[in-house]
Amino acid sequence: MTLATEEPTEEPSETTPRRRRWRRVRRIAYWTAGVFVGGPLIAFWVAYLVLDVRSPQEVLAELDKTVVLQYADGSELLKVIPADGDRMFVPYAQVPAKLRDAIIATEDPTFWDNQGFDPTGIGRAFLTGVGGGSGITQQYIKKSTGDDDATLGRKFAELVLATKITQEQSKEQIFESYVNIISFGRGTFGPAAAMNAYFGKKLDDSITWSEAAFLAGMIQSPSVHDPAASGDAHATRRWEYVRDKLRGRGYVKNSEPMAYPGAEIQPPSETRAGRVTYDEFHIKQQVLAELDRDGFPLNRLQQGNMTVETTLDRGLQDAAKKVLQDRLKTEPKEFRGAVVAIDPRTGAVRVYNGGDQGVRDYAGTPHAPGSAFYPFTLAALLRHGYGTDQPIPSPSKLEFLGENFQYPDVCGPKCTPRTAMASHADGPFVALAKQLGPDALSETARQAGIPETVDGAPTMREKDGFLIGAGIAIGRYPLRPLDLAGAYATFAADGRRATPHLVAKVRDESGAVIWEQPDTAAPAFGDDDTSHRVAREVTSTLTDGGGAALRTGEAEHGNSPDNQDAWAVGYTPQLAAAVWIGSDDDRRLKDANGAKLTGDVVPADVWRAFMTAAHQVVPPPSPVARPPR
Repeated sequence: MTLATEEPTEEPSETTPRRRRWRRVRRIAYWTAGVFVGGPLIAFWVAYLVLDVRSPQEVLAELDKTVVLQYADGSELLKVIPADGDRMFVPYAQVPAKLRDAIIATEDPTFWDNQGFDPTGIGRAFLTGVGGGSGITQQYIKKSTGDDDATLGRKFAELVLATKITQEQSKEQIFESYVNIISFGRGTFGPAAAMNAYFGKKLDDSITWSEAAFLAGMIQSPSVHDPAASGDAHATRRWEYVRDKLRGRGYVKNSEPMAYPGAEIQPPSETRAGRVTYDEFHIKQQVLAELDRDGFPLNRLQQGNMTVETTLDRGLQDAAKKVLQDRLKTEPKEFRGAVVAIDPRTGAVRVYNGGDQGVRDYAGTPHAPGSAFYPFTLAALLRHGYGTDQPIPSPSKLEFLGENFQYPDVCGPKCTPRTAMASHADGPFVALAKQLGPDALSETARQAGIPETVDGAPTMREKDGFLIGAGIAIGRYPLRPLDLAGAYATFAADGRRATPHLVAKVRDESGAVIWEQPDTAAPAFGDDDTSHRVAREVTSTLTDGGGAALRTGEAEHGNSPDNQDAWAVGYTPQLAAAVWIGSDDDRRLKDANGAKLTGDVVPADVWRAFMTAAHQVVPPPSPVARPPR
């Protein structure tokens, strides 16, 4: 009996430690689950009690603050001053149904049914720590707090407040709050001010679907989508996007006619009133658009009474304006011009002049670069192992991607990339484009700094947004002077590409820097050695030994022998500058002497005069000389 009772007591001595370990594991698992599940729930509840949603009246009261834009030296450039009457509060019942439907269809199609937030966007933010799309409720919270940082903490607070406001207010109240504090551009907040600013009308039920679609399209990025900033072509694309949303979601029948209301849109009131000059207006629009992309929309700047330090140089800006005005005085009245200058080392835009003839910003409007695109073709050749003094074909006739090209042979039997660039021979560069393929040219231009898209539209592509046609060989695809100057700046910087930018710093009310432009400089064409080699070889073909590299070029008007755009783009190690001369529409242009417009006359005169004035402040290695045509 004694043995029978002793045997069972020995087994637990082996299993008890194992059971204790499992109990310890279970306790750890319970605590871990409590931390990961209970912790967030407790944090959510505490935040729910502490955080509160601000009323739209409180938010609007803070939008009276002026935002100051400064030159790089700290002197005042201009002020963004709120105008009286631009923040008129509109009750929900007075928001026309067409405008309400257009906004909801575009910004938050599930608004009436959702719980105030986008689960996908929140999940993405929790996984990555950044990003996350926002519906109307989240947008209201973001605008009302003035916190637009794409961080996990902001998304968590946004989730809490979205839940709270959805429980405490009706959807109608939420929409009313939202629509009254969002910016529609041109310094307006709320739909009544926007209707007056763009169409000169009172907000009522007479609004058309076309007008409603236009206003709804402004909300996403008003500094960009305004046709006064980006032109009617871009604004039309944005309007069509909203129109398609309205039709696709059943608000408007496909048979119901809608047309882009371009003829009805008024110029900005601040330019009509003479509060800013046209060239200052262009700067303001570009700076605000850039700030919007960097997470500082206008309402955040106003709520924080912030100051923006731009990269613009006051002296260089004045010099560019004077040179451009003086040179165009003697030319036909339809001539228009733009000048952009960039520090190659940092990408800082030192000069931005989009012209002073109207609200159209020529520095930010795409124009065909024509033969000013050839340095990118040469760079593509160098990337593929060819040399600048290697013999190349110089055909007078060529078929490329279904198009026939015919040019006089001005390069001769011993043609090389260097002699072709010096003689402005078109045939050899079209032949090189055919040999390398359009994708190689596009890729190289993008490596140099031509962006993939501008305001959402693909660059260097056919109208379908995908195909690259033969037009890339002769610079047919429109590019902005801002982008062409930035890409040439990569050659000036020995192959290091830096993103062009007009904003250097943002300061809060106390003067403390809360955001600063990051350093983006990096090798453009692969590694450092390859990038240096490509850039230096390109520069050697554009330089005559005078210390400056310059390429003049022009784009033909259709299939005619005349030109509609002319360029002078070049650089020193200190400064890269692009000058464009053209007109408001695509037409054949003759200069004051009756000769067809070419890059080596008016644009080159502006470029040389500006660079000479600029380098009196920052001397180049040697005097700026006139490169041979």
